[in-house]
Amino acid sequence: MKKVVYLLSLLVLSALLLAGCAVAQPAAPAADAGAPSAAGDVTLTYMASQGWIKDAELELAKKFEAETGIHVDYQIIPADQYFSVLKTKLNSGEATDIFGGQSGKTDLQVQYDVEKNAVDLSGEEWVSRHDPLSLEMVSLNGKVYGAEIWDTIASNYFIVVYNKDIFAQQGLSVPTTYAEFKDVCLALRAPGISPLYEPVADGWHHVLWFPMVGPRFEELNPGLAEQLNKNEVAFADVPVMVEAMTQLKELYDLGCFGDNALSDAFSDANAKLASGEFAMAVTTLTTPVSVEADYPDTPAQTFGFFPMPLADNMLAPAHPAGPSKFIYSGSPHIEEARQYLTFLTTPENLQYLLDNTPDFAALNFSGLQAKWTPEQQEFLDAYPAKSIVYQDAVNYLNPQWMDIGKDMVAMFTGAMTPEDVLKSIDQRRADMAKTANDPAWAE
Repeated sequence: MKKVVYLLSLLVLSALLLAGCAVAQPAAPAADAGAPSAAGDVTLTYMASQGWIKDAELELAKKFEAETGIHVDYQIIPADQYFSVLKTKLNSGEATDIFGGQSGKTDLQVQYDVEKNAVDLSGEEWVSRHDPLSLEMVSLNGKVYGAEIWDTIASNYFIVVYNKDIFAQQGLSVPTTYAEFKDVCLALRAPGISPLYEPVADGWHHVLWFPMVGPRFEELNPGLAEQLNKNEVAFADVPVMVEAMTQLKELYDLGCFGDNALSDAFSDANAKLASGEFAMAVTTLTTPVSVEADYPDTPAQTFGFFPMPLADNMLAPAHPAGPSKFIYSGSPHIEEARQYLTFLTTPENLQYLLDNTPDFAALNFSGLQAKWTPEQQEFLDAYPAKSIVYQDAVNYLNPQWMDIGKDMVAMFTGAMTPEDVLKSIDQRRADMAKTANDPAWAE
């Protein structure tokens, strides 16, 4: 009997040992942590400034979700608050999976600290199709950190759009100097026409007048941008910069920007141009097409273009930097975000974005069909683009854009002089350069 019990015990023990061995076998390899999650269980968050996300991109996001099950949640922040909100989120480690930002080396380093906060995208296929100048603006120390999917010509060249019919009725010609431009404004005011719509309330638009004429500063002072970057000269020490800022103040004082410039908003620009209430506006080459789309009774051919004439500028404002998309390095969905950028940058989807965005005429990727109008092509043929604008060419300028806007308002209202504004720009540049340990500012 004892022998039987003993044998039964051995059998039970053997069974237990076999079971234990089975449990101890290595588990099947887990799914790659970097691979996209199963469809339907991921939402990508994407924060951007107002105006950066076009309706066609929202439609592409729906298509992406239909194909992958990955939802894209766009979080749009007012332009005057955006960079403050973004920096807060980056500093607290709570940024969205994808965040928007203006490109440019200084912005990448100072505003976003991309080497810490963004994912290296250098190995992505679409990099080889990206315009080289745009690619440089989203790169830092040899690595690509962003995708700049933007019209860097038609939507980035901020110039004066004018109503050809109004000019003809008033016997006015396109100005070629600042003095002629001022005379045009005064001639328009005489019969009660508001000369130029300049919306200051947004905080950013009126700043365009200064760095966008950077090519003229460079034309008159060859190598000036490089001297500024080496800290060999300051903004306040450059006579043509003082002249340009003083002329801008004069235009405001003469009422050239209308009676409500400080409260006007850029979102109303198309309506103001379409109504004929204003004869001009500083906006983009695609604005007439956008006006016609919003107001079919005002054809795009109604409008022509010329450069912003401060300091007698007659150069096109080449501007390869623009709103770009960065993947947050702390995102739990990095691979899904990569997947979305890959989706957006396929030629088919880029062409859809271009074809269905009225304020785009071209995109900065190869292999696409542009849609220039005769008037746009006429401008590009008539006005050379000799160098890039100063927010792209000069370090530590673009990151202080909204602060410059506040200083300009103070100048318009008499609290600061043009020289004060330039000195304030210089001080902020110095502060940012020292924070970045720029050797040109080492004491």
